[in-house]
Amino acid sequence: MIRHARKLKPLARLEHPREMIRQFTPNWFAATMGTGILSLMLPQVPGAGRLLYAMGESLWLFNIILFSLFAFLYAARWVLYWEEARRIFSHSIVSMFMGTIPMGFATLVNGLLFFGIPRWGAAVVPAAQAMWWLDVAMSVVCGVLIPYFMFTRQSHDIDRMTAVWLLPIVAAEVAASSGGLLAPHLGDPHAQFVTLIVSYVMWAYSVPVAFGVLTILFLRMALHRLPPDNMAASSWLSLGPIGTGSLGMLLLGQDAPSILASQ
Repeated sequence: MIRHARKLKPLARLEHPREMIRQFTPNWFAATMGTGILSLMLPQVPGAGRLLYAMGESLWLFNIILFSLFAFLYAARWVLYWEEARRIFSHSIVSMFMGTIPMGFATLVNGLLFFGIPRWGAAVVPAAQAMWWLDVAMSVVCGVLIPYFMFTRQSHDIDRMTAVWLLPIVAAEVAASSGGLLAPHLGDPHAQFVTLIVSYVMWAYSVPVAFGVLTILFLRMALHRLPPDNMAASSWLSLGPIGTGSLGMLLLGQDAPSILASQ
């Protein structure tokens, strides 16, 4: 009984609670991606009532807390364990999960538009706009720096390639889709136009590269078969650029006629 109780303690395997900070890596932010997407999907289920809307809003609020906790832990790791934290850029797998940070953050922006406006009114739009620009900046940094480190610091082979290569690249098209949601809520026509153009640039910056990676991934599986068991779940990431790329096209194409006509 005591032995089972010890297993339930979350930090029981760590030598010191501070090890939680030392060993924290960005792959934890993938949890905020899934939680955020679920919170946005629940109210849009056909026939969804007030219950699913309330569940979605509760999940979004929980996701804010979760993302804030993860951001604090990861920032603390950089402050307290600088030398160890910077080694992530030399790791061929963990570094890819840097892309989950802006993608998880994008779900908070979208939730602020979806849940925040009905609850607090249009006053939340400037906050959503500022958050979106931050998400754009993080996505661009991930999409440039991580591939650069792949070329210069990391060691990669085609037989060890997995779909996690997509994570730092797809972040930009996720930000583009968020821009498509944000633009109609902006009151200034010029701000709408800038958001639309930046979103199109982010889409074009991401989708062609992501589809190039998918092509290489198909070749890798044809030559070297399926990925190992511990990376099998990463194959589902291949759906990401297809889904978010098409969503971005739909949202931006829906916004473009009215926004461009006002210029």
